[in-house]
Amino acid sequence: MILKCHVHKVKLHKIKLQLHCKAVEKQLKICGFKRNVDVLVLYLAGQGLRSIPSLSRFHRLRYLWINNNKIEDLTFLINNYCLTELYLNNNELTDVSGALKHLCALQILLLHNNQLKKLGKTVKELKGMISLQTLNLFHNPLAQDPDYRLYVIYSLPSVQLLDRKSVTQRERESALHLYNRERSCVMQSIAFGKRVNTPLGTTVGSSRCTQPARRLMMPSGIYHNVVNLEITQIEYHLRTPKMPFYYGQ
Repeated sequence: MILKCHVHKVKLHKIKLQLHCKAVEKQLKICGFKRNVDVLVLYLAGQGLRSIPSLSRFHRLRYLWINNNKIEDLTFLINNYCLTELYLNNNELTDVSGALKHLCALQILLLHNNQLKKLGKTVKELKGMISLQTLNLFHNPLAQDPDYRLYVIYSLPSVQLLDRKSVTQRERESALHLYNRERSCVMQSIAFGKRVNTPLGTTVGSSRCTQPARRLMMPSGIYHNVVNLEITQIEYHLRTPKMPFYYGQ
C-alpha cells in the first residue's frame, strides 16, 4: 500500500513537471523564440504554477513575470544573472534565502502578497542588489514590524520606490538616526561645520558628540584628513545596525 502511494506521488510529480515545462515551451512558441540565447523576456503569470523547471538555459533573460501563481520556491533562478526585472508578487513564498542574492543586476523586484515572515533574512538576501530601485514587500507578515520601512530604507540605500511610495530624504535621515546614531551624529556635525572629537567608546547622546572641539591651527588639507580619519574609525566600530523584532519568529 505504501509502495503504491509512493509510485502515485512520483507519477503525479512527473505530470506536474511536464505541465510546467509545457507552460514555458508555450510561451517560447508564442514569442517566436527559436534559440535560448534570444530569450530576453518570459511571461508565465497567472497559470496556477506551483513550481517551474530550471530557467538556466536562458542565460540572457532580463524580464521575468511569474506573478499570480502558487510558487513556493525559487530554485529555478539559480543561473539567471542578467535579470533586471522580476515579478514574484501574489505567490506562496515563505522564504527567499539563498535564491536571489546572485541577481545583482536587478532594478525592479516585486514580492508583495506572499508569506515572507523574517525581515532580517529577507533584507540580507537583497543587500547585494546595488542597482535595485523599485521594491515591493507589502502584504507580507514581515511588513507588520513597526520599523519595517525605515529598516529597509537603511539597509537598501539604492531603493527609491518602496511599496509604491517614493523614499524621501527625511525618511533616510530618520533611518540613519534610528539604526546608526553614531554616523548620524557625525553627519550632523559635518553639516554644521563642527569637528567631531568623539573617542571610541563614547556613549550615544554624549555631549562630546554634539559640541565642537577647539580647533588646532594647521593647514586645511591636514585638518580634513584628521576629520575623515576620525569618521572612518567611528563607522568601523559602530556600523552594525540594531535589528528590529521579526514578526513570526
